[in-house]
This record gives sequence, structure tokens and C-alpha cells, in this order.
Amino acid sequence: MVDFQYKESYDINDLREIVRILRAPGGCPWDAEQTHTSIRRNFLEEAYEAVEAIDEGSPEHLQEELGDVLLQVVLHARMEEEAGNFDLNGVADGICKKLIYRHPHVFGDVQVSGTGEVLSNWEELKRKEKGQATDTDALSAVARSLPALWRAEKVQKKAKKAGFDWPDVTGALDKLSEELEELKTAVAEESNIQEELGDLLFAAVNVARFVHADPEEALTGASDKFIARFQKVEALARAQGRAMKEMTLGELDALWERAKQE
Repeated sequence: MVDFQYKESYDINDLREIVRILRAPGGCPWDAEQTHTSIRRNFLEEAYEAVEAIDEGSPEHLQEELGDVLLQVVLHARMEEEAGNFDLNGVADGICKKLIYRHPHVFGDVQVSGTGEVLSNWEELKRKEKGQATDTDALSAVARSLPALWRAEKVQKKAKKAGFDWPDVTGALDKLSEELEELKTAVAEESNIQEELGDLLFAAVNVARFVHADPEEALTGASDKFIARFQKVEALARAQGRAMKEMTLGELDALWERAKQE
């Protein structure tokens, strides 16, 4: 039994102590073995689960999932504390200083006219803070670990701020059609297929940006729609006493069209 004070209610300091105990000798072997790399995916998964709780509109679920995200933060900070680099207080100190620096209209004497100017100032201060001397520096700084569609969207937005953009969606749609033709050629020639597919997806994200659609949400919606229609096709096949894998493509396509109309 470890030396630990049980309470009716715990706070952030108790969480830090629990994580310390888990990783210390005599604690949990699994927790002690973890590294930044080994739990990298856990961090991402917990963040996505918190977002799902937000989408559900459930405060109880959100509280639970935010706790899981917070655990990841505390774990990573503890690892660095053990290495003698920084601790959770250092993390809090850094974000506090960043927020103060990037809100001169709140913590300083800068005057702003509204949200647009706030965001513009934020971006400019961020570039100065990170030493981004060129627009290319700003594009390169977009995290490669982001979901690819979001990364593409963010890169495009930064390119727009540099003046590199079409005046309206027409140019983006034309580019999408152009990239589709190039992909068809690549498939026919069995050459550069992945590269051309990437160009097509990038062009599709550009269209999404112009019409103010979130590309990740758009693709998620398309996946959900596909699953719903697939379910109807499967049900229609079963109603005929048949398995989908035993049907011809033409028969399945006919069921798919029926499912679309229902």
C-alpha cells in the first residue's frame, strides 16, 4: 500500500501526485514504462474522444473526457520533470505568458475594432514569437501531425494571407477538375498515382475552404452517409434472401440506387 491520502474530492495537485506515484518505484509497471512516443497515440485518441463528447452535448461525458486529456498532459509533464527539463508548473507558466503576450488589447494598451483585428494581431505576434521571417516559414510551421485535410486547409489559409489565392471559388473548382484529369491519366499510365491523388485531395480542400465547409466534417458526413446507405442495401439484399457478396455489381448498384431514394 502506497502512502496516499484518500479524499472526498481531488484537485490538480492530487492528480500530479497520483501520476508521480504511478511512475515511481513500487508504483505501476505499465505507467513507469511509458514514454512520450509510446503514449503519443493515446493523446490523440483522448483528444478526439473529448471532441466527440462536445458533439454529443453531454457535460458529464465531456468532464470525463477532459479528465483523460488532462491525464495525458500531466503524464508528459511528469516525464520531463523526471528528466530534469520542466514540470507542470513550467507548462502553465509558458501558456500564461503566451496568452498575456498575444492579448495586448486585454493586458496592454492596444486598441482593436473587433474579432478580425484580434486574430490578425494574434497571427502577427505568433510569427514574431516563433521567428517566422517569411511566409514560407509560416506555412512550414503548420504541424505535420495534424489530420491531413486540416493541415491542407491551414496551409492554404496562410498562403491566402500572403496574397496567394484565387479571387473566388471558380478558380478552385477549375483546379479540382484539372487535378481529376491528371489523376485519370496517372491511373491509366500507372505512374505517380499517389502524388496526383494527393493533388486532387488538396484541390478539394481548397474548394471546401472557399465555400466555408470543414473538410474533415464533410468527409465524416460522407462516411456516415455511406454506412447508412450500405445498411439499407444489406437489408434489401437480405429481404431477397441473398448475401451481398453473392450478388453482381449491377444488382448491388440497383439496390444502392433504391437505398438513395428511401
